[in-house]
Amino acid sequence: MFYYLLKYVLLGPLLRLVFRPRIEGLDHVPASGPAIVAGNHLSFADHFLMPAVLKRRITFLAKAEYFTGPGVRGRLTAFFFRSAGQIPVDRSGKEAGQAAIREGLGVLSKGELLGIYPEGTRSHDGRLYKGKVGVAVMALRAGVPVIPCAMIGTFEAQPPGKVIPNVHPVVIRFGKPLEFSRYAGMENEKAVLRAITDEIMYAVLTLSEQEYVDEYAAVVKAAQTAAKGAKERKFPRTPLS
Repeated sequence: MFYYLLKYVLLGPLLRLVFRPRIEGLDHVPASGPAIVAGNHLSFADHFLMPAVLKRRITFLAKAEYFTGPGVRGRLTAFFFRSAGQIPVDRSGKEAGQAAIREGLGVLSKGELLGIYPEGTRSHDGRLYKGKVGVAVMALRAGVPVIPCAMIGTFEAQPPGKVIPNVHPVVIRFGKPLEFSRYAGMENEKAVLRAITDEIMYAVLTLSEQEYVDEYAAVVKAAQTAAKGAKERKFPRTPLS
């Protein structure tokens, strides 16, 4: 109930008014039946803009940190995500990944839409990064199509660290469904999972026209953070006299 209250009364109209998103390829999203919508992830606003424009309800696998934040803001965020039917996912370790897959398959078994960001985290620089294979595992086990989706302009509208979004044009572009029945029963083959994931990411790349980086976003971000920390330790800032 709260999901539809947000979508049609509280948040959806406001998002449409502020961002005035242009929607392309919405007819590629099936009107019924289970499917995965796999998109790029540029901004916190992505969680709200895509559901606002879809005709069907979509459930996202959201990072667990959204549900465990401290203080009043953390509790409000957790309440919001839970009330909107989003599923917390612990992103630490292999077993956590298996748990996320089980949760996603549960959504698909109900005939619903599942939203997932194969990059596993928000892009910190606006580029598109290598996808993780969980999306391929779910597509094969559930036997469902994958609809690629590109969010365009949301990085400029709300880059990492910015709380109040900028007014910036946004395009939400859906591509033709990708079907992988030819790989049925091969969800344990690493090469197959990698090939499917890369095909999905290429479809997203074609839609988004981003620069592509063939590395995991979390790895690149961690390396950049470590390098910055090392530089600051080597050349500490000195107060101005």
